[in-house]
Amino acid sequence: MTIIQVVGVTILATILIIVIKQIKPEMAFILSLLTGIIILIIIIDQVAVVIDLLNQLARKSGIDLMYFNTIVKIIGIAYIGQFGAEITKDSGETALASKIEIAAKILIMIMAVPIMLSLIETILEIIPL
Repeated sequence: MTIIQVVGVTILATILIIVIKQIKPEMAFILSLLTGIIILIIIIDQVAVVIDLLNQLARKSGIDLMYFNTIVKIIGIAYIGQFGAEITKDSGETALASKIEIAAKILIMIMAVPIMLSLIETILEIIPL
């Protein structure tokens, strides 16, 4: 099971980080970053399967794929932004982490504009003013 791999890698990395942090704190940060990347590599195949399945469902239901792709990109921005912010916080740079979070939120807002406009247009068609 994937969760066993993720937890195993994380526990091993945590033990190594605790030991290494006392000797070379900068190496502990690099190990933490690499652990995050390894976890992403472990789960990326399953994420791709889920995205494929959702893409097929969107096609079958007649949903405009532009909206579906935009939503997937928004979710990706949220996860990548959170990952980057957490890694940055781990290094002690909370101010930079908050900048990553703000940038991710702004990008999400920008990408959501076409969906919001379409939603407003649909509402106006249903309930004319």
